[in-house]
Amino acid sequence: MRAGERISWAVETFGEGLVMTTSFGVHSAVMLHLVTRLVPTIPVIFIDTGYLFPESYVFARDLTERLGLNLKKFIPTMTAAEQEALNGRRWEKGVEELKRYNFINKIEPMDRAVRETGATGWLAGLRREQSTSRSDLPVVQLQNKVTKIHPIIDWDARRVHRYLVDHDLPYHPLWDKGYVSVGDWHSTSKLLDGMTEEQTRFNGLKRECGLHEDSGRMDFQI
Repeated sequence: MRAGERISWAVETFGEGLVMTTSFGVHSAVMLHLVTRLVPTIPVIFIDTGYLFPESYVFARDLTERLGLNLKKFIPTMTAAEQEALNGRRWEKGVEELKRYNFINKIEPMDRAVRETGATGWLAGLRREQSTSRSDLPVVQLQNKVTKIHPIIDWDARRVHRYLVDHDLPYHPLWDKGYVSVGDWHSTSKLLDGMTEEQTRFNGLKRECGLHEDSGRMDFQI
């Protein structure tokens, strides 16, 4: 199937139980445009960690207005200030503390989003080309009792660029400053000589924050 056919299949299969996620990252306009052309009112889940770049918030506002997104924003149960007051900067303390940071700021809010929206199907914009951890992902997979569909999993950067140009859609503002992947400001770096895309996230310690991993995820002490 092509991307649009995969989305149509998901709509027919999951109906009102279908949601999509967006990080308002570098190429997010592609999936947002692709999906909302077919399902204009689909719930669009946005996990706002409170640590996004200022440019990301502007990008999110502009795309939401332009595409008329049915945006559903979810935030952590602890503010950034409270987290740092109690636990310091966990993202600077190694892999295990980084996992706890990701659980509080990304995984728990996403689990809550799934429950509150009643999601049974989840459209996500992952692509195999992005990292080694995504290189073998299937088009459809079961993750924590929700079926995930990756419509553009087999798209390369050239095809993404062509879609953006053809539909007059923007890259994230930080693209022009050397960022090829954008997440939290403290765990995202520019692409420098000799680096891969996945090394620009989490100081190269890991690629995935946990949102796209199937695991028993309630083991952490907040």
